[in-house]
Amino acid sequence: MKNILKYYKVVILLLLAFSFNACDEFLDRPTEDTYTIDSFYKTDEQCFQAANVLYNAPWYDFQRGFLWIGDVLAGNMYLGTDNGYQNFNLTSSNEDLTNAANSLWLVNGHCNAVIENIRTKAGPAVSEETKNTVVGEAMVWKSLAYFYLVRIWGAIPIVHSNSAIIGEGTATELKKNTVDDVYEYIVKTLEYAVTLLPEQNKPGRLNKTAAYGLLAKVYLTRSGWGQSGSRNQAHLDKAKEYAAMVVNESGLTLEPEYSNLFRISTGNNNPENLISWRWIASDQWTSQNSLQSDLALNGFTGLNDSWGTWRGPTIDLQFAFDEDARNDERNNRDARRKATLMMRGDFYPYFWRHVGGFTATWDDEDNVAGATFGIGTGANCVKHIVGHFEGDHKAEAGVPARTMATDLATHILRLADVYLIYAEAILGNNESTSDPEALMVFNAVRKRSIAAHENVSSITFEDIFKERRLELALECDNWYDFVRLHYYKPQLAKQWLNNQERGSYNNIMGYYEEEVDKADVTIESFKVNITDDLKFTLPFPEVDLAMNPNLRSDVEPVPFDFSTLEY
Repeated sequence: MKNILKYYKVVILLLLAFSFNACDEFLDRPTEDTYTIDSFYKTDEQCFQAANVLYNAPWYDFQRGFLWIGDVLAGNMYLGTDNGYQNFNLTSSNEDLTNAANSLWLVNGHCNAVIENIRTKAGPAVSEETKNTVVGEAMVWKSLAYFYLVRIWGAIPIVHSNSAIIGEGTATELKKNTVDDVYEYIVKTLEYAVTLLPEQNKPGRLNKTAAYGLLAKVYLTRSGWGQSGSRNQAHLDKAKEYAAMVVNESGLTLEPEYSNLFRISTGNNNPENLISWRWIASDQWTSQNSLQSDLALNGFTGLNDSWGTWRGPTIDLQFAFDEDARNDERNNRDARRKATLMMRGDFYPYFWRHVGGFTATWDDEDNVAGATFGIGTGANCVKHIVGHFEGDHKAEAGVPARTMATDLATHILRLADVYLIYAEAILGNNESTSDPEALMVFNAVRKRSIAAHENVSSITFEDIFKERRLELALECDNWYDFVRLHYYKPQLAKQWLNNQERGSYNNIMGYYEEEVDKADVTIESFKVNITDDLKFTLPFPEVDLAMNPNLRSDVEPVPFDFSTLEY
């Protein structure tokens, strides 16, 4: 595998990529030419610096794949009906898919290097607590990378040690390991990380609670693998156990204002956000969040670095929020809708605040940003967007944004996610549940954003599945809910995807500009027709297939030798 080999060599040769710039004080790193690998790891601070890169740079090239896989495949985002992610016609030559694979293997390589170097290079002045914490952090990030890899590609090689693979020269001969063994590897790694991580870490860094939350999600996903019609009860019980630790023992509560989670000043270090990529708008490429450029309206940032006018939430997602772009008035029943989907008439005090805020309008005089509207679904994205490079970014972060670069953290696991994992694990294989713990967390998530919500007395799987979509929409997670469902109920997963409206409106722009009547605005319907199971695993990049024929779909995966692990 060329990508695995290339990135593992990069990790070793660049000595943990010290040249990447910092993201906040706790992500400071020394310059590349200041130290050799043998002169580093001599203090607690240096050991933490070695792990800082794991919070951003190696994840950078996953950002677009993160969006397209997580939300376009899931039917939440519109890129055009000819787009391979929207119409399920992806090939091994897709650039963003290739970059996603590169990035995830790079994360694994960095994590392995940190773990190996802490264990072999840490000096006598380094405390055991620091060594444990840093290794624990690396193990959680490594587990997260494998969690994405197995849900995207299915059976994949497990590479436990960089140095072993490079020393043996076997990178192009690696065999895929079974999906079950990949999940077992993730679980073992996370459960060991839990024994190393502190209850509380420095702000923004990983701790036991984050690892418990990820374990709950992994076990819930794994519970359906290899099953038919129902899920593995033992794995559901473990998901419930770990989620309960987060819900009942962490002391964390939901952020009262949903939109605060996605602002730099109120969201980057919000305790509800358990695992986040942490970025900085710097002149060092890969240190920054670039998602705003892909999603914000053209002209929205003041830097001419955004091209999201023709990308945005689908009609189907709008319908899920009980909204319709053809209506003149918004119902605004659910606060998550406005914090996720920008629709005609929406006012945002936190965008373009230096001129009094931003209203989504097609009137040139009222459009303070001079932004271009044009998407045929009638909605644009809000999450991942900071706004004007000075008026908003500087107000939030203290410094202006740069071209294709913001400080906004990307949230991977939130407390609300774990709440819904807990509810689903309690529900298990039942048709419905009235369990008070499940109802408590489900109602809490809804009540946070729906003021008129009246507590329900029973919930079903479909209730939880839909609530996850509304809560986590455009956070690049919903596709993996379909993968999880497909593991044990493939026909239902296909049915729900095939029923989605992935098309656009005819004449919606003309209607907004008062050139056509509302009656002339019709849906140009587009629906997918998923008929085979391979649609739930994506193709390996062609460069990897060329370098390692063991990745081909006709090559059976092999068991992993767990006796090689030290935990």
